[in-house]
Amino acid sequence: MIEISKTKNRRAVIISFCTHSDKFRSASERNTFFRGLYGWEQVVTKNDKRYRYRREGILTEIPHIKVDDSVFIVALEHFKKVLKYFEEWSNKVDWEVRRIILEDDDFD
Repeated sequence: MIEISKTKNRRAVIISFCTHSDKFRSASERNTFFRGLYGWEQVVTKNDKRYRYRREGILTEIPHIKVDDSVFIVALEHFKKVLKYFEEWSNKVDWEVRRIILEDDDFD
C-alpha cells in the first residue's frame, strides 16, 4: 500500500525504467545506481561480530509501490525528486512515466 493521505489528490505516476549495462563503466557503477534508488543493507564483520546498517536510497524516504523489478508508483507530489535522480543517470538509464489515478483500495 502507498502512504498517501486520502485528503490529498489521488494523482500518481507509474515509472518504468531500463538500465543499459553496456553503458556503465562497471557492475559497481550499475550497483551505485540501484543502491541510490532503492537503498541497501551493509554488513560489516568486526571482531567476529556482524553489524548491519541500512543505507538509504531515494525511495527510502518517498512512499512508493514496487510493481515489478523496474517499475514503481509514486505520488505525483514526489515525482520531481525521482525525476531529478533519473536525469542524473540519463545517459545510462531509460525511463517512461505515465500519470495514473489511485483507487480507494490503493490507500492504507
